[in-house]
Order: sequence, then structure tokens, then C-alpha cells
Amino acid sequence: MEAVAKLRNVPTSPRKMRLVADLVRGKKVTQALGLLRFEANIGAEKIEKLLLSALANWQQHNEEERIEDANLYISEIFVDEGRQLKRLRPAPQGRGHRIRKRSNHVTLKIDTKVEKLGKKTTEHAKQVGTTDNPKADAKS
Repeated sequence: MEAVAKLRNVPTSPRKMRLVADLVRGKKVTQALGLLRFEANIGAEKIEKLLLSALANWQQHNEEERIEDANLYISEIFVDEGRQLKRLRPAPQGRGHRIRKRSNHVTLKIDTKVEKLGKKTTEHAKQVGTTDNPKADAKS
């Protein structure tokens, strides 16, 4: 089951926030929380809080399951550009230089990772000497 959390109008440039988002994309939730806790970037603190919110949303929808047993990972995280505040800074000879104060929107989705059993069962069957295919067993 998927859970979504969104963080809107964060007063940080999207470029800085994407650096942190790229750091945790595709990681397990526990591993991502460990990375974000000790990351020096200012966006890490906000994404950590967002990840905890997504975790709480997942728990709200799946009350019967435990978080530790769910094998959760960050399935999708992306940063979009938000609104820009345009300001003027005084410049020489009576001019003004434009300052753009950027913001961003972060969307984070977590999901359960289901491990494929097909590969493990065929490897186990090779070790034991049997397969699901009776013709292959007859040849050996």
C-alpha cells in the first residue's frame, strides 16, 4: 500500500532540495532516516520530517501491519519549483538588481517492497535437484 506526503512552499531553492532528494531516492525508509539525520544540508531536516509524515500516513491506512515488518522504501520523491518572491536590491547609479527568492514543493511516496519468490525457489530447486517442470526432471 502506498502512502503520500507533500510539503509545499519550502523557502529553499529547488536545486538545493533536489540534492537531498537524490540522496534518499529508492532507499529503505530506515536507511533514509539514518542518512537524513546526519546530513548537513538544510533541506535534509525538512525531508526527514516529511518522511516521518509519510510514515504516519502509511500507518494510518495499514493499522493491522507493523512498520518494522512492512519492508518500506521510498518509491518516488520529486521536487517542483514553487513561487518566487521578487525583490529589488539597490545597485550603483540609481539602478536596482532583481533578487529572486525561490521556493519549492516536495512530494514523497513510500511503498512496500515485495521480494520476488520465483528466483529463490528455482535456485533452491537446483540445489535440491527438482524443478517445477517434470520434463526437466525426467532428463536428469
